[in-house]
Amino acid sequence: MSVPEPAGGEEAKQAKEAEDAEKFSFMATVTKAPKKQIQFADDMQEFTKFPTKTGRRSLSRSISQSSTDSYSSAASYTDSSDDEVSPREKQQTNSKGSSNFCVKNIKQAEFGRREIEIAEQDMSALISLRKRAQGEKPLAGAKIVGCTHITAQTAVLIETLCALGAQCRWSACNIYSTQNEVAAALAEAGVAVFAWKGESEDDFWWCIDRCVNVDGWQANMILDDGGDLTHWVYKKYPNIFKKIRGIVEESVTGVHRLYQLSKAGKLCVPAMNVNDSVTKQKFDNLYCCRESILDGLKRTTDVMFGGKQVVVCGYGEVGKGCCAALKALGAIVYVTEIDPICALQACMDGFRVVKLSEVIRQVDVVITCTGNKNVVTREHLDRMKNSCIVCNMGHSNTEIDVGRLLNLSCSTVPTFVLSITATTQALALIELYNAPEGRYKQDVYLLPKKMDEYVASLHLPSFDAHLTELTDDQAKYLGLNKNGPFKPNYYRY
Repeated sequence: MSVPEPAGGEEAKQAKEAEDAEKFSFMATVTKAPKKQIQFADDMQEFTKFPTKTGRRSLSRSISQSSTDSYSSAASYTDSSDDEVSPREKQQTNSKGSSNFCVKNIKQAEFGRREIEIAEQDMSALISLRKRAQGEKPLAGAKIVGCTHITAQTAVLIETLCALGAQCRWSACNIYSTQNEVAAALAEAGVAVFAWKGESEDDFWWCIDRCVNVDGWQANMILDDGGDLTHWVYKKYPNIFKKIRGIVEESVTGVHRLYQLSKAGKLCVPAMNVNDSVTKQKFDNLYCCRESILDGLKRTTDVMFGGKQVVVCGYGEVGKGCCAALKALGAIVYVTEIDPICALQACMDGFRVVKLSEVIRQVDVVITCTGNKNVVTREHLDRMKNSCIVCNMGHSNTEIDVGRLLNLSCSTVPTFVLSITATTQALALIELYNAPEGRYKQDVYLLPKKMDEYVASLHLPSFDAHLTELTDDQAKYLGLNKNGPFKPNYYRY
């Protein structure tokens, strides 16, 4: 039985067909006309494709360049020729006409100056020291040659030393950690700086030599990080080395080399071991690495650490900081150690102590924090599972066959903690330079306890912290001076 069409059904059907035809015609027109929209969609699809290694590098560089462009008015700030020509082959001068430097691009100075000014805001203790002592000029006559990481924080230290009367020449202790814009800002300010990110090994030693081998200028103080500068002066310029009034060293590796020289009877100048000062070891090594390990890994890998298996080689202060940070994110953390005391500490902190060979096939991340050599060898690399992340948080680049510092090469480190270390370094230089003859012999010394306490006290106002004062009776009971030092030299914080 058929259902009759409603009245006017034929007319309605024709009207519907005409309407559909009109819609189809409109859609066809839209499809043909806005080619930009189609192209945009294609571009988006291309953008979301997983890029090749070359593509990732190009994309990363273009993003980096566009972001830094916004900070600089110099038209040639991101000139591609900068990557092709070695800074050693360029003729650059600062605004005062000086060419006594070698950096990537002097036109980046304005951007670098802004970074230094930002760092100063979180380095109030060092700035306070600068203001207190710049009238006395305790480093007047000091000619300091330095070899450290060249970052905004180090720049604040260098400019503090200059404000206190020193003349400075500076190179980088790591071929990857230099912030080019900061080096440019220092050069613009008149500091003889020789450093750029991505130096070759030959460039590295050339930069150090340019700082030391100067007509009419001879260093009398050394500030080193790793011992390479000290080693270079000792080997190549023994006459200069003998006239050095003091060496300040801040790394495990560099301190080890100083003790070797001292043991062999070849250290002919007094040296200050800043690395083992309380304010360096307990703050920079521990708290700085606790934060910067995650910063470096997150920036470079975007990996999630919850549930990942991680082995940390070494449970000194750096290792302790790294383990604490990784454990807090839910990682399963193993520790390797040679020292039974540090190993026991790791066990008591809830970490399983293993040999690297026992877990190398199963872990997702390997982190070295030892300052030793050959910690991760080719044999280990061959046995790792695919996509295992390997990185170095110790100073020495010999821990892994291809290793450099993760936190300073791939990210930045907390400014406030570096203020503590920088203030310690400045005071160590002042102490050695002004010490009366005979106070320090040709040996390696720790920073006096009173100086450690002074550095700490300069940083307490940042937290609005208020110290309790001993009464006379309390001080007598403990056998202490009311003004410190408050702990004996053998006390372990």
